[in-house]
Amino acid sequence: QVQLVESGGGLVQPGGSLRLSCAASGIPLNYYTIGWFRQAPGNKREGVLCISSSDTIIYYATSVKGRFTISRDNAKATVFLQMNSLEPEDTAVYYCARTHWENCPPQSALSAYTSWGQGTQVTVSS
Repeated sequence: QVQLVESGGGLVQPGGSLRLSCAASGIPLNYYTIGWFRQAPGNKREGVLCISSSDTIIYYATSVKGRFTISRDNAKATVFLQMNSLEPEDTAVYYCARTHWENCPPQSALSAYTSWGQGTQVTVSS
């Protein structure tokens, strides 16, 4: 069974940056479509960004455009979420997830993500 593991969360001041990592035990993530999601207290989980198996990037959350980017390090079989200019509204537990789709699923098909990590807490506060 695939286990995804997120790391890199923490406490950061508004305007700061964090880089989250997503790795997997058992398989390399090099050629899979991977999405990043987040869930704030009292809110539903929402999609943030996706990188497809061919490295096409899709933004699910328009609020992060220009601030967040997603990338893949094939040598390390790791997917990263670079978060800049963080705002208190970005506070959430962040999850990575894998889908068997070759392309990023649309917003209407986020149930296509079937393997999830346990999440890493990101808190943006002064």
